[in-house]
Amino acid sequence: MLRSSLLIVSVFITAGTSNVAPSEAMSTRHHHTPDVRELLGSARGVAPSVCLLAADGVASTGRWGGGFWDAPAMSIGAEVRMRIREMLRARLSGDDQRALLEALGAEDACVRHLAATIIGRSEDKAFVGPLTSRTSAPSAGERQSAAIALGLLGARDGVDPLLRVLRDPSPDARADAAWALGRIGDKNASRNLATLLRDQYPDVRAAAVVALGRIQARDNVDELLRVLRDDTSPEVRRVAAWALGQLAARAAIGGLSSALKSDRSSEVREMSAWALGEMNSREAAESITSALKNDDSPEVRETAAWALGEMNIRGSSDALADALARDRESEVRATAAWALGQVHADRAPAALIAALRDGDDDVRLKAAWALSQIADPAAVPAVSEALKQDQPERVRQALVRALLQSGEHSEEALTGLLQSKDDKTRELAVRALTGRRGPWPWPWPWPRPRPTP
Repeated sequence: MLRSSLLIVSVFITAGTSNVAPSEAMSTRHHHTPDVRELLGSARGVAPSVCLLAADGVASTGRWGGGFWDAPAMSIGAEVRMRIREMLRARLSGDDQRALLEALGAEDACVRHLAATIIGRSEDKAFVGPLTSRTSAPSAGERQSAAIALGLLGARDGVDPLLRVLRDPSPDARADAAWALGRIGDKNASRNLATLLRDQYPDVRAAAVVALGRIQARDNVDELLRVLRDDTSPEVRRVAAWALGQLAARAAIGGLSSALKSDRSSEVREMSAWALGEMNSREAAESITSALKNDDSPEVRETAAWALGEMNIRGSSDALADALARDRESEVRATAAWALGQVHADRAPAALIAALRDGDDDVRLKAAWALSQIADPAAVPAVSEALKQDQPERVRQALVRALLQSGEHSEEALTGLLQSKDDKTRELAVRALTGRRGPWPWPWPWPRPRPTP
């Protein structure tokens, strides 16, 4: 029921209060709950970039106990946010609904954007009928906004009108209709969406590609491979690599490997490495290893390291160890260390042991975690030495686990940990000395988030 436009308050709630003293203005704002028409009116004339941040939300929506969490005393206070939230959570009246639908045709782009967002997040399917009629409105902006709202609502009854908008003279309307169909997820739309893969506008082509990936349109693999190979837009090629990864078609492995090797855009190469790892494409291990060793982009090298770990290719240990030892970027070294813990090596590579002295905390954390996975007794001296150094809490916990998983349970190695200033480290040492192994408060270090379309 929550309409995720709550940050709009922080930009628009001050409308009409510029001549009021600050304390009086804040007092007024804290005790006034605006209605939908006022909220839409206050959006008029706002700069597009500010409108985007406000309507889509870049900060907390005030959900305690999970998700994001605001500082308690922000410039726009929690009480103001609460009142706006109450307004948006309340059941929309008939007047509210009419105001929102009218706003879809407003001349001001921010008003249209805000109205479409609130309608889409309302989860109120009563909007679907009026929205479908507006996909034929004279104004391109209104048709575009109606498509966005239908997509946010996930309205299957809106599929046929949206298919007609795919032929709209406005490229923005075509792009948003494609996006909406991807959100709704109706596979019957795939043939119509595929016609947009040759649209003259890159935004339209990109939206169609992403929609085909979301609806798992496997009949379009060849056409997506053509896009990945030939499209003039790096962004369209990038999302084509993502879509092919979503489809997990074996026929795409060769094309993705070629893109990883030779595409001019590092973002396309990065996404190609991700797609191959997501598909567990062991046939592409050589291409991925080459990218880890040779690509100029640290993002590509890191994603290549992640892909090798994700595929659990034991033969990649040497390449990962070399990256851990030599790569100049800490993110690449950290992910290479993580991957070494994934590939189940029989013995800990020397580079992984040496990484316990790396200057980056995250590299040391993931190296300690990987050593705990490999459980090589030969690493015990280095782990014991690392525990004598000043370490962040999470690194120290991972080191203790590495020590025990490697078979070291001697009092000499563990009693020193009883003097640690860190409660959890002392707890781990007590558990180890008394033979109790769990529960373990140790971190699970994942690599950085993979690319998204």
